[in-house]
Amino acid sequence: MYDYAQLVDREHLLCPHYIPDDLKLVNVPFPCQVPTDDLRRFLKKEAAVYVQEMFKAAAKEKISLFAISGFRSYKRQSVLYQRNPNGAVAFPGASEHQLGLALDVSTPDVALELTEEFEFTQAGKWVAAYGPLYGFILRYPKRKTSITGIPYEPWHLRYVTKNLALYLTLTGMTLDEYHIHFSKKKE
Repeated sequence: MYDYAQLVDREHLLCPHYIPDDLKLVNVPFPCQVPTDDLRRFLKKEAAVYVQEMFKAAAKEKISLFAISGFRSYKRQSVLYQRNPNGAVAFPGASEHQLGLALDVSTPDVALELTEEFEFTQAGKWVAAYGPLYGFILRYPKRKTSITGIPYEPWHLRYVTKNLALYLTLTGMTLDEYHIHFSKKKE
């Protein structure tokens, strides 16, 4: 069984050749400049299924939500990191996008930008409230930078399964805190 709770960061790196074996094209709106065969349009199969359900539910509520970036290879992450090594982009091997479980989202209300202002949009509020029902958490929440090592990113969603997403949301724990808590219990 695949570990959807896998922690990926500077201390828990993915190998350069890791690519999920079950990437699936995600059938949700992307900006028109993202070609239909671009790997950014892919997620692991289970995450893809649930993100499509989430986007469908958002659309029923008249929420304008766009996917910006899903899967990202180690090589692609290296290119992005070299362009912006000041910490705004994850170190190669330390990006959850490489797992195929992370998705950056935005809305036309913020010109499809990845910005903290997303939090205040209808789409941002909706994703924060209802994302866990589809297995997605806001991976880098506000006031948790000292724990995650990543500044607040209201646009960065991570699939962790419905049960874990609801647990983390109800307890206010980050995925990092979950790992710390349960690794101490195993000792």
